[in-house]
Amino acid sequence: MESRCSSSADSRQGVRVVVNSTSMSARVDSYEAAEKKCISDVRRTFCLFVTFDLLFITLLWIIELNVNGGIPKQLDQEVLHYDYHASFFDIFLLAVFRFASLILAYAVCRLRHWWAIAITTALCCAFLIVKVILSKLLSQGAFGYLLPIISFVLAWIETWLLDFKVLPQEAEDDNRFQSFLDASERAPLLYPGPMSEGQFYSPPESVADTDEDLDDKQGLF
Repeated sequence: MESRCSSSADSRQGVRVVVNSTSMSARVDSYEAAEKKCISDVRRTFCLFVTFDLLFITLLWIIELNVNGGIPKQLDQEVLHYDYHASFFDIFLLAVFRFASLILAYAVCRLRHWWAIAITTALCCAFLIVKVILSKLLSQGAFGYLLPIISFVLAWIETWLLDFKVLPQEAEDDNRFQSFLDASERAPLLYPGPMSEGQFYSPPESVADTDEDLDDKQGLF
């Protein structure tokens, strides 16, 4: 009876261990599949914001072209007859450069370091500061203030988003994935499998003398 109870307890423990190891391996497989198939959610949000940066600067530049005399005329003046001191075309090209560099670095190559965005932000800020100082944009109305300021702010928001959201969150996910791997490797050592009844040996129980045997022994004496 005791051996049967112990074997049932061992079997329940073995089933529990199998379930735990199965669920842990399923979590590990899900992490590996997510790592192989797509980028993380925070990185996708960062790439969407970089795309929004380009589209927003493009929209503002188109509005500026339309307000100051029509798009065909202003395109001829700002693009074909480009003037560093009066044209907004270079601010649009700066947004294109920022978009191409960041998407290539953090969406295509999936870099996990801040050096790429540090270079793009430094170049953009330096260009915008020099352009505001040397050009005549401030005398061209509201867009002379709006486009440089918005471009400057968006570049720094992208830097903050990558450095304080994307990279720390992905590092935390990697640490969690590594802890699951370590736990799955230690699980077979910490929890042994179920013990079968054949692994136990119980000596035969001694049979006590019955009343008839005692009577036979007394009859002999």
